[in-house]
Amino acid sequence: MNPALTQIGAQMSNLTGVRAIMKDIIETLRAGAGKQFINLSAGNPLILPEVEQLWRDCTAQLLASPEYGEVVCRYGSSQGYAPLVEAIANDFNKRYGLNLSDRNILITPGSQTLYFYAVNSYGGYTPSGELKQIVLPLSPDYTGYGGLSLVPKALTAYKPTLDIDEAAHRFKYRPDFSQLSISENTGCILFSRPCNPTGNVLTEDEVKKIAALAAPYNLPVLIDSAYAPPFPALNFTEMTPVFGDNILHCMSLSKAGLPGERVGIAIGDEKWIEVLECFQANIGLHSSRYGQAIAALAINSGALVEISHTVIRPFYQNKFTVLETSLEQAMPKDLPWFLHRGEGAIFAWLWLKDLPMSDWEFYQLVKQVGVIIVPGNSFFPGLKEEWAHKHQCFRISLTGSDEEIATAMQRLAKVAEETYKSAVVTA
Repeated sequence: MNPALTQIGAQMSNLTGVRAIMKDIIETLRAGAGKQFINLSAGNPLILPEVEQLWRDCTAQLLASPEYGEVVCRYGSSQGYAPLVEAIANDFNKRYGLNLSDRNILITPGSQTLYFYAVNSYGGYTPSGELKQIVLPLSPDYTGYGGLSLVPKALTAYKPTLDIDEAAHRFKYRPDFSQLSISENTGCILFSRPCNPTGNVLTEDEVKKIAALAAPYNLPVLIDSAYAPPFPALNFTEMTPVFGDNILHCMSLSKAGLPGERVGIAIGDEKWIEVLECFQANIGLHSSRYGQAIAALAINSGALVEISHTVIRPFYQNKFTVLETSLEQAMPKDLPWFLHRGEGAIFAWLWLKDLPMSDWEFYQLVKQVGVIIVPGNSFFPGLKEEWAHKHQCFRISLTGSDEEIATAMQRLAKVAEETYKSAVVTA
């Protein structure tokens, strides 16, 4: 007999977005025992030896430190481990010319938790019964945003404009400011930069324009900087983090090699941080202090920034180049395929314009040739209107070997060619 669930219980127990697709992928891998798949679906970063060694070294330092017992054997502040908060403030003040104090920083159990706190603090129903919208200004965006709000209808996303280079088979999403609506009915704004899944980096002017639209209503603008500089610095184009009175700069150490420790970081005005700290105190007291302690050591020494720029970024930037080159060589020039410009993150985003089947059906065909990618339709959370484009896109992880990525793109190109050809013959 299934347990009796509340509305929230039923909502939060559902598989959403990519998690539902991952269930299918796991079943595919089990059913295909003995069959070799090139699995380019993962959002898990690869374990890079130099990065793992950094965290081993920091762990050894912590073990040898008199602070060890204080870190793991005692409760701490809901705001975060004081040496990590101090390390972040010192680094960002020096690096970006800021004037942060400890009251401008909050450490959470991963950035996903941070967004859960924020969207449910600022979005949803007010005490007087008004519905405040959680606005995603540029769709597609991170699929995980779809499961955050306890009031699902509060989530609203906006279609972008598409900047298309037909000859080069490239494109880029840009915010459509003619459609984007920020008003007294908005509670907060959220977007990733660089973007998961597309690798898109909003320009500094675009970010400032969004923040300016939110400012008259005193709304927080949450910038998901899980792939941004200074760490893990997974930007392949020049970009500088944008700060401001109504901006919450949100970071994660997951792609810097610590996904298992769940360390999220929020930087912003004290009035925003205080609300989120109270939420955290009520829901889980504080984040794991072990991960925070070794992160403080890595930031203070400069090693985390150094390894982000010299190891992590070049590794994934090379993977994107391999994928890009392989697609250019394998894809027929007359097919309407478009690769999103690779500006950051650990994924590539492929658009097969006028695809004569759904993204789910194409995903099944690609699986038949031993390649697993992710159908794109789950990366449009909050988009209310129907849009054919969202069933024509695919997220491809950069976590395979160079040879696997090249082989996978050759197989994918062959499936795409046959798919378009069969559609023409049928017509």
